[in-house]
Amino acid sequence: MTDTLSPAETLSREARAAGSSLTARLVDGLLGRASDDDGRIRHTLLAVCPNSETVARAALEAAHEARAPLLYAATLNQVDRDGGYTGWTPASFASFVEEEIRRLAVDVPVILCLDHGGPWKKDAHVQNELTYEASLEEVKASIRACIDAGYDLLHIDPTVDLRLPPGQPVPIEDIVDRTVDLLQDAEAYRKAQDRRPIAYEVGTEESGGGLQSEDRFCEFLQLLASAIDRKNLPRPRFVVGDVGTRLDTSHVNAVRAARLASEARQQIGALLKGHYTDAVEDLAVYPLAGIGGANVGPGLSAAEFNALTRLIDLENRLDATSGFADALRTAVIDSGRWRKWLRPEEAGLAFDDLPDDRRHWLIHTGSRYVWTETEVAASRRRLYDNVRSYRDPEAFVHWRVRSEILRYFHAFNLVGLADGI
Repeated sequence: MTDTLSPAETLSREARAAGSSLTARLVDGLLGRASDDDGRIRHTLLAVCPNSETVARAALEAAHEARAPLLYAATLNQVDRDGGYTGWTPASFASFVEEEIRRLAVDVPVILCLDHGGPWKKDAHVQNELTYEASLEEVKASIRACIDAGYDLLHIDPTVDLRLPPGQPVPIEDIVDRTVDLLQDAEAYRKAQDRRPIAYEVGTEESGGGLQSEDRFCEFLQLLASAIDRKNLPRPRFVVGDVGTRLDTSHVNAVRAARLASEARQQIGALLKGHYTDAVEDLAVYPLAGIGGANVGPGLSAAEFNALTRLIDLENRLDATSGFADALRTAVIDSGRWRKWLRPEEAGLAFDDLPDDRRHWLIHTGSRYVWTETEVAASRRRLYDNVRSYRDPEAFVHWRVRSEILRYFHAFNLVGLADGI
């Protein structure tokens, strides 16, 4: 009698049989479902940015509870060879996920992904004033580390060029050439290391990337398809598109998204992926518009931040003091990362010169960068100790984050997908 395979084991076996990546097999399953009706994708795969242990662990539990596949989309700021701001390298992050999958008995597909792999997409490369060539070599080395760690989906994003005047986008031809260069390097390394096939994601939603225009988006796909076919490279399974969202916006442009999703499928056989999904109010628009994937990051860190704020309120009622709020504020300001989120009219202002609501928002969204800072971590432990007699702090924070992730799984029509695809 043969034991029943779990969804994760089934996807892995099918991918091996097809000689493809896990991501490709999953995408093919969604495309196959779409071909049965009007060709529209009715599920939006969720990619969680692992910006803390709490978020990464809660995502696994939520995926298992929802019976949904889970993608982790790790930026080079978060997870890299230098540890990023989480302290994880690609290898140690992969080990963490593997250990948690085993400990929690998670049996749904879990896929490790790189988000925004390209020159100057890592803050440290800009801060250290690396040349384009130096940043490119760093990115290639990081991509190889991701391949070694077993990542299954790599986002290739060479859409930033600091040598150009501010506001001038990289020419589409250059984006295509640089994308192909990184694809070739990744594929050559993968084959040399005898690693299994991996999938790729291309494009960007960033305003400086030059792909906001639908005409330029389509031209990029046409040129890229031709170039990678000539080089016998794998076609990407996801294309990032501007669906109208930014970090602090709350609505998606459903009409535009549906057009971009159709173009991505027709031009290159890929699913459209939306980034900056964090503050979107009507998440049900994503599957309705045929968006095949969505990244969520700062919004989950915000859920963690909000849960900690509730614990601070409880601590205050107990007349105890951990210093956590002050430590967090100081660490965010000292990191300097808040400057990247300043609006044009705020450029050059000191932190304390900003309005109260903006200072709060910047600490809120910047908290993810400093969770592992020594004093932040120490004061958080003191906070937990101060309230433990009245509330289980770890369980409370974890519950709040897991609940937020489950909201995405439900809105994206993913509940039960792992068992049925």
